[in-house]
Amino acid sequence: MTTATQGQDTGRAGARSPLRRAWRGFLRVWDSMSIYMPLLMMGALALGTYWLVRNTPIFSTSEATRETSHDIDYFMRKFTVKTFDENGQLKSEIYGIEARHFPDTDILEIDQARIRSIRPDGRVTTATANRAYSNGDGSEVQLTGNARVIRDASKDASGKETPRMEFRGEFLHAFLNDERVKSHKPVLLIRGTDQFVGDTFAYDNLDQVADLKGRVHGILVPRSAASAAGLPTLTLPAAPAPASPAKPVTP
Repeated sequence: MTTATQGQDTGRAGARSPLRRAWRGFLRVWDSMSIYMPLLMMGALALGTYWLVRNTPIFSTSEATRETSHDIDYFMRKFTVKTFDENGQLKSEIYGIEARHFPDTDILEIDQARIRSIRPDGRVTTATANRAYSNGDGSEVQLTGNARVIRDASKDASGKETPRMEFRGEFLHAFLNDERVKSHKPVLLIRGTDQFVGDTFAYDNLDQVADLKGRVHGILVPRSAASAAGLPTLTLPAAPAPASPAKPVTP
């Protein structure tokens, strides 16, 4: 080999050695960074997600949400609505000439209403009025105008008989599931052949307690005389007439 050729080979080897050192240094740096690569990728993914959330456009709905108003959403004429329990037994029945439903209160306003509630033991309670205001399931009813609530006679498990009961008034608030009736106006209570009248009234069938206040009076008929004809009937006390306004005094 000539001296010129050896000089060329020596120059090439000297030029390659810095490249090799640089490449080896890069590999060492890459090996060191690869340890932290999962953390760097997770950080980049979190930043990308945050950026997408901040820059995603919000599309408005085509129709603005309206607040529920006290407007009639549906009405019925000459209708019957029946509800059943989980066993398929008839629980309540509502009949009326016309009804109007208000969505904000879920109240059904019924003209010439007749409502029947059937207890699991078969006892039937019937409520009628010129107008009734019932909640969604018919368990709570306010009756106005010739209001009546009638609970049929029944017998308990021991055979004890409970007489028929009837409540009459211009306003009755009936809780059919709880078997309660109350009113802030005069009410006539008929229990079997006995009759009672009070200015205000509250009755709880579960406690077997009737609370009458104001001008209370009643008629108790012995059983031996219950079959006699011409039993007297109590009438509701008339509402007091409004006082006439006082005349101004002139000096």
